[in-house]
Amino acid sequence: MPKVLKSAVPAGQVAAQRSDVADRVRAIIADIRERGDAAVRDYSAEFDSWSPQSFRLSPDQVEEIVARVPAQVLADIRFVQDQVRAFARHQRDSLREFEVETLPGVHLGQKHVPVAAAGAYVPGGRYPLTASAHMTIVTAKVAGVPRVAACTPPIRGEVPDATVAAMHLAGADEIYLLGGVQAVAALAVGTETMGRVDLIAGPGNAYVAEAKRQLFGEVGIDLFAGPTEVLIVADHTADPFVVAVDLLSQAEHGPDSPAVLITTSEELAREVLDHVEALLPGMPTRDFAEPAWRDHGEIHVVDTVDEAFALADTYASEHVQVLTAQPRQALEKMRNYGALFLGPGTCVSFGDKVIGTNHVLPTRGAARYTGGLWVGKYLKTVTYQEVTSSESSVLLGEVCGRAARVELFEGHARSGDVRAAGFRRGELRWA
Repeated sequence: MPKVLKSAVPAGQVAAQRSDVADRVRAIIADIRERGDAAVRDYSAEFDSWSPQSFRLSPDQVEEIVARVPAQVLADIRFVQDQVRAFARHQRDSLREFEVETLPGVHLGQKHVPVAAAGAYVPGGRYPLTASAHMTIVTAKVAGVPRVAACTPPIRGEVPDATVAAMHLAGADEIYLLGGVQAVAALAVGTETMGRVDLIAGPGNAYVAEAKRQLFGEVGIDLFAGPTEVLIVADHTADPFVVAVDLLSQAEHGPDSPAVLITTSEELAREVLDHVEALLPGMPTRDFAEPAWRDHGEIHVVDTVDEAFALADTYASEHVQVLTAQPRQALEKMRNYGALFLGPGTCVSFGDKVIGTNHVLPTRGAARYTGGLWVGKYLKTVTYQEVTSSESSVLLGEVCGRAARVELFEGHARSGDVRAAGFRRGELRWA
């Protein structure tokens, strides 16, 4: 049995907080449905102290904002977007369209059709998450989405210059300085000045995540998301200082971000605890990282690496970092994770910011059934059929008639019958 050196708060406390969020979000969405732009403006003023003449930035405004961004920042944005774009193109190239002839004259095919319009939500608030612009907009454009409408909130009443630059360089067709539930709802249902989209992608706080959840079905979404998660699997070869740093690197996302260590070494576990306690007081983001570690940090000690992998799979964590003697074993041993980070040379922060894989990933156990955002999320895999052989049409019509009547679907059977009869109505018993 695993030995627990540190546990998290009971799950029931978190569930109660989610219920309050859901009620508030439901009311905001209903108001935006009814009042459109006026409601959007009211909530933007209330939550972000932001009520410009137009939430959408004009090309001249975008050009002016990008000009204010330091050259090195722009260069770094371009570098990272090149990495994201290259990986997304490899993903797109891995998707094959085909047409096959399954019977004489029976042609079946598969195509990948991009959605017509996508909404990209780029979080702001405390942190200007420029990287989310790369992940949502660049990937959509590689998929071939013709219209990408991107939203990001102002930060304390100011324009987030670097984020706007990232959105522009990524290829956004429309850029709105608008955040929160009001942005997600406006994208999903449309207003007088914002056209609705077919799919919304991007991370956000609990309110943004809940808005996406409630609007799912009316609009597509990338995935259901919650607080950022990190889980580290480590053995005795890992550096406890590095483990501590990497746990806290994700805990700073928010006070509800889980950070979990599963290790085969109790000595390493205790050293990690000491390092975390030593590092936290000096962290500029301590106000988020400290409660996250206090309430959602966990440390488990197990006997073997295989046991560590098995326990990690039960968490289905968003990010799984593997710091063991043979980290690539995780590729064979593990099943449930949003993304794997193998060995000490990489880290979750690389995935978040620079390496090129997408950082919009499943949380709260969703990695049991889905991966993260990728180019395929913006594509609809559709099929088509054509029968050019009269003999095959007759054969399929005969089988369809019999199969449909087994299920008591007479209308379906008759569609088969007319093909079996070569479209000759006079030879049909029921005609």
